[in-house]
Amino acid sequence: MGLEESLRLTVAALMQATGESQRAVASVLGLTQTQVSRRQSGAASWTLDDVDALAVHYEIGALDLLAGPTRACEALPAGRHRPTATKKRGRSGE
Repeated sequence: MGLEESLRLTVAALMQATGESQRAVASVLGLTQTQVSRRQSGAASWTLDDVDALAVHYEIGALDLLAGPTRACEALPAGRHRPTATKKRGRSGE
């Protein structure tokens, strides 16, 4: 897997982990949602400025971002993770 594809997967994983939309990421980068979508689909390339801005936004190092989805999500501060929904179990599920 190349760096470009790895970065697309990493951005997708971080968006999933934080619950952010393409629109939210676009706002951080000063782009439109369509521009982020094109980067995520591979129709356009992420820039080094994008990488720097994403790293600052997600509060991780740029090298963590470029190291792939697992490393980036491990580096993501706990406070940046999407809150998980707690499932309530009924009497029969105990």
